[in-house]
Amino acid sequence: MKKIALWVLTAVVLTGCGSKSKQMGEASNDFAVETVQTTSADLKTSYPATIKGMQDIEIRPKVSGYLVKLLVDEGSTVRKGQPLFLIDSEQYRAAVKAAQAQIRVCRANIATQKLTVENKRMLFKQNIISSYDLKMAENTLASYEAQLASAEAQLQSAQDNLRWCTVTSPADGVVGSIPYRVGSLVSAQSADPLTTVSNISKMYVYFSMTEKQLLALTREAGGVNAAIKKMPAVSLLLSDGSTYSQSGTISTVSGVIDSSTGSVQMRATFDNAQHILRSGGTGSILVPTHSNDAIIVPQSATFDVQDKKFVYVLNNDKTVATREITVLPQNDGQTYVIASGLRSGERIVVDGVNQLKNGQKINPITLAQLRANQKKEQQAMKDGKMPGEK
Repeated sequence: MKKIALWVLTAVVLTGCGSKSKQMGEASNDFAVETVQTTSADLKTSYPATIKGMQDIEIRPKVSGYLVKLLVDEGSTVRKGQPLFLIDSEQYRAAVKAAQAQIRVCRANIATQKLTVENKRMLFKQNIISSYDLKMAENTLASYEAQLASAEAQLQSAQDNLRWCTVTSPADGVVGSIPYRVGSLVSAQSADPLTTVSNISKMYVYFSMTEKQLLALTREAGGVNAAIKKMPAVSLLLSDGSTYSQSGTISTVSGVIDSSTGSVQMRATFDNAQHILRSGGTGSILVPTHSNDAIIVPQSATFDVQDKKFVYVLNNDKTVATREITVLPQNDGQTYVIASGLRSGERIVVDGVNQLKNGQKINPITLAQLRANQKKEQQAMKDGKMPGEK
């Protein structure tokens, strides 16, 4: 009898535990659902962009020779006229000395020939020599004077070459990469420049807008120039995801539409006093726009599959179906602006989407009801009650 009573007691306990376990394991089929509606919103349209300095000047030598000294390093800030490189100048110094010596020879020849011409003129007046002899002396003097002019030009060229052995910066800016080192033979025909000096006090940011977008802007504003003036300040999203602290202005629109892409290039200008932006960088231009029919959904309503975003749309029979959507890249960390995939009036699940599967039937409730239910369950847990227990 004791054994039978013990068996019955054990069965009752196990049955009770199983009942509670079932209550604990049952998942609620309540899911918060909202109807998407269009609303007015201030949005930002993103365009891939490339960053360039106001001036990107290739520094090339005007004379040939071996580099004997680098006076700057990559990334150095330089001023206009500042020396950058020194090229071996020995041969050019010798050329200057040779030109100077040739000038002295020419001047000596001219001085001697002037005496000869004066003597010939005196003899001609005395009818001692013919006019032919006088003319020959005068022509010789003119030849010596022409040789002097040529020697002076050679001296100027030699002095220029000597001066060009010191390569200077043509503008204020920042030094780029330096492919050549001391001992390298360089010339004006070298494949690569000595370096590039970029004027980055202001930066040009280039991006492209589609022909359709440009036409819409120009029609609304009454022309391209009017559209540029009416365009708001733009932002620059850097490659690390941060937003550049200074806003920029759209300054120019290309007059030619690229036939291969159907786009037109535009340029925005940004101040860069702290030299944060560098020529050759990339980013995205954010152009603010206002929309009166934007659809905004919470990020909790979306889930990703292979870099694509989806939501669960509620059907009339209370089953859910997956729907692919596209969203604008800019977001506030809590919501997405729908670019395509949803229409106003459709209902979507906005919470707990990771617990759903395609075709599942749910009990739709409001988000407020869901939060109230969750609050009740949390209070019940604090009171030591199981979920669903009164």
